Amino acid sequence: MVEKKDSVVTKGRKFKQVLDGARAVFLKEGFAGASVDDIASEARVSKATLYSYFPDKELMFSEVFRAELASGSEEPVAALAADRPAVEALPLIIHALATRSVSGAGVQSYRMRVAESDRFPSLAREYLDTVHRRQRRDIRTFLERWTLRGELEISDFELATEQLIALATALIGDRAVFLGADSVTETQMHRATMGAAQVFLAAYGMRYVDTSRAARDASMRRADRAKTVPPME
Repeated sequence: MVEKKDSVVTKGRKFKQVLDGARAVFLKEGFAGASVDDIASEARVSKATLYSYFPDKELMFSEVFRAELASGSEEPVAALAADRPAVEALPLIIHALATRSVSGAGVQSYRMRVAESDRFPSLAREYLDTVHRRQRRDIRTFLERWTLRGELEISDFELATEQLIALATALIGDRAVFLGADSVTETQMHRATMGAAQVFLAAYGMRYVDTSRAARDASMRRADRAKTVPPME
């Protein structure tokens, strides 16, 4: 473990340029495989300029990691669910979670977080306390709302939230991580999304449950037309 006490980051005219270069190299090579020379080359700056912003590679990685958390790449699901009933909103939420997790940037970011969690435990905790917790909080809010309306019957909201997120990447999550984002086809994505919604509604749905193919496909067509699922940057 190489994690150190945080130092002060110097910011200036080329700070973002350096940070973007470091991000590209860290996502591709990981912490151990990334060299300062490669980062300086990617950022198109001299090593002296790079060191003027970051005195060491550990601090540079920490700043890249935190910039990832603050980038807004995993936005809340509120805009997707809006005031829709559960049977319409759940496929949209699941599709958004799946799309982000298997996108090229999503896969690279996931690999980096997992690979470096032992080396940077405080950053791993920071991720769990921000993006991880926010995502689950937002989903749970809607599950609670739909339960109060009588659309779902859930007694353990924490468990149901985790199950929904796990279902979102069933069939496709490992494929994307091991074979790359391009290995997941639209057909596989559609099958995984609709299957996950059907399983969740079968387990927790009540009077609004309608898992017929026609109803589910109509919901996704409306989502595509409205472009409610933003791509992950």
